[in-house]
Amino acid sequence: MNKYKTLALSILFDALGYVSFLIPGIGEFSDVVWAPASAWLMTRLYKGKAGKIAAVVSFVEEAAPGLDVIPTFTLMWLYTYVIKKEEQAIEV
Repeated sequence: MNKYKTLALSILFDALGYVSFLIPGIGEFSDVVWAPASAWLMTRLYKGKAGKIAAVVSFVEEAAPGLDVIPTFTLMWLYTYVIKKEEQAIEV
């Protein structure tokens, strides 16, 4: 998948995680549904060990009260396509 398409999906999924803030009263219910969904989506978007770790982080972040503001998908994109690429360039 194109890295910019992955970025767009990451931003979209982070935005979906913010929905619980926009509609009062459904926040807790939406988090119960969204936490496992976000973890599953994270494993589909980002493969390997890093994707699995990010899925656990995403699940905890969405399930825990008050942590929904962390853009987990976008941070994972930055790790995958910016930070990790810099590390690989240094090793070469």
